[in-house]
Amino acid sequence: MYYRLKRQDFQKGKTNEGNKSAMMEIIRKGRPTGLLGLYEGQAIGWCAFAPREDFIKLENSRIHKRIDDKAVWSIPCFFINKKFRRHGISVELLKGVINYARETGIKIIEAYPAIPTKQILPDSFAWIGLFKSFERAGFEIADRKSKNRPMVRYYLDKHTEDGKPLH
Repeated sequence: MYYRLKRQDFQKGKTNEGNKSAMMEIIRKGRPTGLLGLYEGQAIGWCAFAPREDFIKLENSRIHKRIDDKAVWSIPCFFINKKFRRHGISVELLKGVINYARETGIKIIEAYPAIPTKQILPDSFAWIGLFKSFERAGFEIADRKSKNRPMVRYYLDKHTEDGKPLH
């Protein structure tokens, strides 16, 4: 809910399960929230995925403001179960997002991952995703206002169904 609410509303929602209730309301209304990564029936990963305009913080961002007026779906955050980190799950989750986008007619996926300045980025800073995972999934840098947090995009009309770029 961090990207979906104004700062004061998010902070207020940390008590009495307000943010959890707000997410449940989005789900009840049938609005997109994200995708789950499953392994043997167990949820091991999740990424937020919805139209960019659903994420208030992105719409008001100075660093990641819109670069054009195209319809974009955004991935502002990730969660990978601790037992499954550093095993390529985020890349597989991104491939799942790409497949979902292809099946539902979404043309552009956008995200704002971190490029670590140190060899190892603490897990608490990896919740926005790591650039190398997005790069491995076929995303390209679309804007570089932030040196360590580029805007990346995946253009579905530039790739074949197996993810290979069209020439």
